[in-house]
Amino acid sequence: MSRVAEHPIDPLFLHRWSPRAMSGAPVARDDLLRLLEAARWAPSSGNGQPWRFAYALAGGPDFPRFFEALVEGNRAWCARAGALLVLASRTVRAGGKPSPTHAFDAGAAWMSFALQGSLMGLVVHAMAGFDGERARAAASVPPELHVNCMIAVGHPGPAEALPESLRAREAPSGRDPVSAFAFEGGFP
Repeated sequence: MSRVAEHPIDPLFLHRWSPRAMSGAPVARDDLLRLLEAARWAPSSGNGQPWRFAYALAGGPDFPRFFEALVEGNRAWCARAGALLVLASRTVRAGGKPSPTHAFDAGAAWMSFALQGSLMGLVVHAMAGFDGERARAAASVPPELHVNCMIAVGHPGPAEALPESLRAREAPSGRDPVSAFAFEGGFP
């Protein structure tokens, strides 16, 4: 599918998508740290920076625990990931006040992570398909953090390496027009 913007934007946004096909090649720790550095600079409410990432590199001792937290459908393609991450966020600010924007801020960090991965030619794919308690245990997430998602990172691979049911979906998707989600003066 060809992605075309309705209004002028940087091509970076059109090139970013969430493929699943990965080669199985390891992701270098330095490359993963570059992605996390991009997340570091995301905007956040009151500069609270509530996001927290736990990661496991493929071939390392922690990877199997992270992998087992995924639902079966995601395990089918994440077996070739070079790293798996758990993204969580602090629900309470340092001073003890609730952080109502923790998930919003973590989403901004995810987008920075994802855009950097796209620029580096990596596969970066966030997932909701995981068992929250298993992910919490796998990554030793403390109770004051909310688990937002898991993320697979890898080097691009052939779509033929995916289960047949996923091959047809291995292409950038379109988006609703701006008029479907932005309304001048208020919601209809």
